[in-house]
Amino acid sequence: MAAFTYAALDPGGKSCKGLIEAESARLARQQLRDKGWTPLSVEDNSLADKQASGRSFGALGGGISVSELASFTRQMAIVLNAGIPLEEALSAVGRQCAKARLRSIILGVRAGVLEGRSLAQSLSNYPNAFSDLYCATVGAGEQAGHLDVVMDELADYTERSHANVQRTRLALIYPVMLFVMSMAIVAVLMVFVVPDIVEVYVSQGQSLPLLTRFLIDASDFLRSYGAFLLIGLVMLVGLVQYALLKPPLRMRWHRAVLRIPLLGPLIRRFNAARFAGTLSILSSGGVPLVEAIAIAGEVLGNVYIRDKVREVGQQVEEGGSLHLGLEQSGQFPPLMIHMIASGESAGELDAMLARVATNQQQELDNLVTTMVSLFEPATLLIMGAVVLVIVVAILQPILSLNQLI
Repeated sequence: MAAFTYAALDPGGKSCKGLIEAESARLARQQLRDKGWTPLSVEDNSLADKQASGRSFGALGGGISVSELASFTRQMAIVLNAGIPLEEALSAVGRQCAKARLRSIILGVRAGVLEGRSLAQSLSNYPNAFSDLYCATVGAGEQAGHLDVVMDELADYTERSHANVQRTRLALIYPVMLFVMSMAIVAVLMVFVVPDIVEVYVSQGQSLPLLTRFLIDASDFLRSYGAFLLIGLVMLVGLVQYALLKPPLRMRWHRAVLRIPLLGPLIRRFNAARFAGTLSILSSGGVPLVEAIAIAGEVLGNVYIRDKVREVGQQVEEGGSLHLGLEQSGQFPPLMIHMIASGESAGELDAMLARVATNQQQELDNLVTTMVSLFEPATLLIMGAVVLVIVVAILQPILSLNQLI
């Protein structure tokens, strides 16, 4: 059986939409007619999802949120650990979903399983919701006969990913708000306050100090061309984004960003943590190392590091060691490479990758916390210095007048 999304009119003429399971679209329409409804459209749910978006490696979930994916995975792990058959587990989890979108996806996956496809194959029909990382891990668990264990590990991974994103966003809220408010205060001072105060000196014909004249010129410029400056800035951002759609320019840009102080190390650490976490979950799920490296590389945000990981995968496929490939790439921390080398020499790479993933995530959390804690006082100092310059520029004519008296 397959899942079909339908739109129909009930006997009262009211429009209705929903999901129905049937052997074919024709039988789905017949089921609607048997209920006295008039079918308007009946579409295969999996085909509709495929048409909505192409294949994506980068995200854990597109059609559904990361939190919804984590919840689904955790529920599947629980019911499978209880010994419930796969088809019944999908049916039970699907019935508990409050959101129609996720429920329709789960029932569509169940329909694929009922047709004889594997769970991984059925999940791959919904690329907006389940990435290659997710499908490959599930497929490896099915082949190894440990689907319940793999789903449990996937649940931990998706929950950690969601928690890390939430923690980072919360940590950045206050510094960003502080910066925006500081810029707004300076703009208000320059556009509305400074001209009124300085006009008093100008009307008296008093000779103004250099700093005060510069402040007046800056204020006049913002009042006259501020709107154009803002529009130009927005257009510049749009042009940069458009230019970065071209792979060669994007590659050069991502490589250049890695050389920026503070920002470059943060990006490297973020990608290292993501690579280690993804490689760990794939390796522990039984995915071959070369395939795991390829999938883990595709989830990285920096295309230059992603290209380096592809080279690492080629070296490993040719018989090289993982730690030497990572070391030659020059994009991963020495401690991470040393730990992986220890795991390879001891024949416990899977266990060591799990430790590496934990270590890299802790290092990333510490780095983000440190940078955020430095950003707050730096913003206060910079904005305080700007406000001080404005105040000095306003007070200088008064001090000059007092000296003359």
